[in-house]
Amino acid sequence: MDTPLSVVIGAGGTGGHIYPGLALAEALRRRVPDAVISFVGTERGLETRLIPEAGYRLHTVDMIPFDRSLGAKRFTLPAALLKSAGQCRAVLREQRAQVAVGMGGYPSAPVILGARFAGLPSVIHESNAVPGRANAFAARLTPHVALAFEAGGAQLPAATRPDLVGMPLSGPLAALDRATEREDARRELGICARTRLLLVNGGSLGAARLTEAALGLAERWRERTDVRLLIKTGPAALDAARARLRATGADRVAEAVAYLDRIDRTYAAADLLVCRAGSATVAELATIGLPAVLVPYPHAPGDHQTHNARTLTAIGAGVLLPDEETTAASLDALAGSLLDDPRRLHAMGHAAAAAGVGALHRDAADRLARRVLRLAGHPVPAPLPVAF
Repeated sequence: MDTPLSVVIGAGGTGGHIYPGLALAEALRRRVPDAVISFVGTERGLETRLIPEAGYRLHTVDMIPFDRSLGAKRFTLPAALLKSAGQCRAVLREQRAQVAVGMGGYPSAPVILGARFAGLPSVIHESNAVPGRANAFAARLTPHVALAFEAGGAQLPAATRPDLVGMPLSGPLAALDRATEREDARRELGICARTRLLLVNGGSLGAARLTEAALGLAERWRERTDVRLLIKTGPAALDAARARLRATGADRVAEAVAYLDRIDRTYAAADLLVCRAGSATVAELATIGLPAVLVPYPHAPGDHQTHNARTLTAIGAGVLLPDEETTAASLDALAGSLLDDPRRLHAMGHAAAAAGVGALHRDAADRLARRVLRLAGHPVPAPLPVAF
């Protein structure tokens, strides 16, 4: 094919949309190394850091969230969408794109509408078990929808042709074998063989409820020598969390960090995870077999995090803890009992593999890449080996 493959991916806001978009870009590059791949986002989300750091060009547009909390500003949404869609059409033409991909989140909708204006094929990836508002709108503009969870197609327009592909994961996460990497990963973190590691991860921006409960739990466990806590706070809460750990003496048993740059290595080292139930996190847990206490964000549109969590709890791979019940005392009881029951942790870790859930997500990036290539009218070559 004389014209280089050019793909524009709309992804932004939180890591739950950005990381799957980056995983798709990796999979496309493995098949077509000279592909021109760029992203569309806004100037407000994590995409401004994550996408350039990954080596991809980011085009920003003037889009606002599909969010009822905007109040009267929500009435400007149609005008903002048309403006940003025009900006996306210009990006698509500049990049000589053959196909546009929307990974969900509010930067995704103008990419799909811009592709419609430009007469280009497009595909949406719906990452949640309940479609978000942006994708529910964008699904009216393209018949091509890829699903991370089968339940995600139930509320989409009847004219769509949903295809269950799973959640695209980065190469290191898709290939992670916790049992093989556990010893080295724990050595890197300074965790001895007899110590159990509890990871508390509030997501890409942190979660105040989880951080507060984890800090209280660290105070309760500060005299223990058989457990360690690693608390991912996000950048905004880091300094206050570290100060509190020092002031209470809980820094003997706990460490607070803003980011986890090698989440795959941390997953390999951990015995149990306490986390939100974002779609990417749920897919990661299903793939790698890490037992989890899932605390769905209660204000997620359509309560989609609870529906995401149930894909794990239904097969025994996780335990659901409502947000309003998440305290230091409840974590002490629940996480403490799980960490003291290695046989139950082992069973939880193997539940997703036994149900065949993990295999779907492990190959999802490559599966979605094949669909994108077909829509672009590009040959679908075999992928190159993954290099880490």
